[in-house]
Amino acid sequence: MPLSANNPDRKSWLHVDKNSDFPIQNIPFGVFLTRDDIITIGTRIGDTAIDLGALHQLGYFKDIPLTEDIFLQDTLNDFIADGRKTWRLVRNRIANIFDSENTSLKNNKKHKEIVLFRLDEIEMQLPVQIGDYTDFYSSKEHATNVGTMFRDPDNALLPNWLHIPVGYHGRSSSIIPSGIPVHRPQGQTLPGDAKEPIFGPSKLVDFELEMAFITTDANDLGEPIPIEEAEEYIFGLVVFNDWSARDIQKWEYVPLGPFLAKNFASSISPWIVTLDALEPYRVQGPKPIKPQLDYLKYKGKKSFDINLEVAIQPKGAKETVVSKSNFKHMYWNMAQQLTHHTVNGCPINSGDMMGSGTISGPTPDSYGSMLELSWKGEKPLKMKDGTERKFINDHDTVIMRGYCEKDGTRIGFGEVSTKLLPVFNPKKVK
Repeated sequence: MPLSANNPDRKSWLHVDKNSDFPIQNIPFGVFLTRDDIITIGTRIGDTAIDLGALHQLGYFKDIPLTEDIFLQDTLNDFIADGRKTWRLVRNRIANIFDSENTSLKNNKKHKEIVLFRLDEIEMQLPVQIGDYTDFYSSKEHATNVGTMFRDPDNALLPNWLHIPVGYHGRSSSIIPSGIPVHRPQGQTLPGDAKEPIFGPSKLVDFELEMAFITTDANDLGEPIPIEEAEEYIFGLVVFNDWSARDIQKWEYVPLGPFLAKNFASSISPWIVTLDALEPYRVQGPKPIKPQLDYLKYKGKKSFDINLEVAIQPKGAKETVVSKSNFKHMYWNMAQQLTHHTVNGCPINSGDMMGSGTISGPTPDSYGSMLELSWKGEKPLKMKDGTERKFINDHDTVIMRGYCEKDGTRIGFGEVSTKLLPVFNPKKVK
């Protein structure tokens, strides 16, 4: 099926700023609360949110096989479960409806009042009910930096790293959309040269710059997904801040990996940008350093040229951009990650989320965590307000952005913005 929505010459009758992340070629999917306190599934063009539930009820998708309530739900899970053919039909139709040459909705004032919302009239929600969440560790630069800090620089990568996309299962209950603040976590740490741990607030709260992909129903128990089919089951991507407490992590992660250091919060951008929208931005990934086993070998371009940046905004001050990286640096791509995840027969469901792992580039200004940017706190970063950061302070807001740009067309993700609050303090009952 042709991706007519991707036509770079297409213009919308809705206003779109030149540098908008959301031209008519994007058409992401999300869930929002409307001015009438109704939760609906929607999309966005420029700074206009579009109620797909209302659009469907008004008959604009009438010859596409959709259930009556497909867009009247509070998650995208059922729509995602309908599969790629349906996603493409709907996305192409939306592009057609809002094309500058199409007057069917453009000239219908009554319908426009029902369907269209300003961004200040809506409140974005978590777009999917995430049943399972897996986080990978797939940036060679990041893994090398961390291995150099905490182990032998000559053996920074563990023996398995160049052979498998290393990952672990995280906690889906603490994944939140942009705008929801998080509290500084508490836990056990082993300070300095102490022999016994103490309990208290983490002193080394960090961000991790990641992308995450959302899957559809993919396989039955026991059925592996071949690498050539893996992308058929990937709906789209979000920008992902996988918060970390480095001091808690250092004490707990041997022998079973991250636990409390990672499950207190993870933040995502609320609009899911489809894999179809990213099609023009495919690039070759890094060449394998060691031969990969046959089930992980792929053909074609499986990486994507997505520019990423991280900014820190202290309370009452201007933001300071601390990192500029790119998704194309990932050593293990999404197809390899999903294939490896299922090679043992693990079933994948609609709405599952897979984090890329921290995305660090080859230069110090492209590192994807404060752990690397400040090199364990040895090289503090200066903010525009004159203060310094080794890690994230209370009341700092971490902002991540991502976008692709090519031949005058820009496809973006918006931003994921999260403020770090002090340790949770339960209100005393009078």
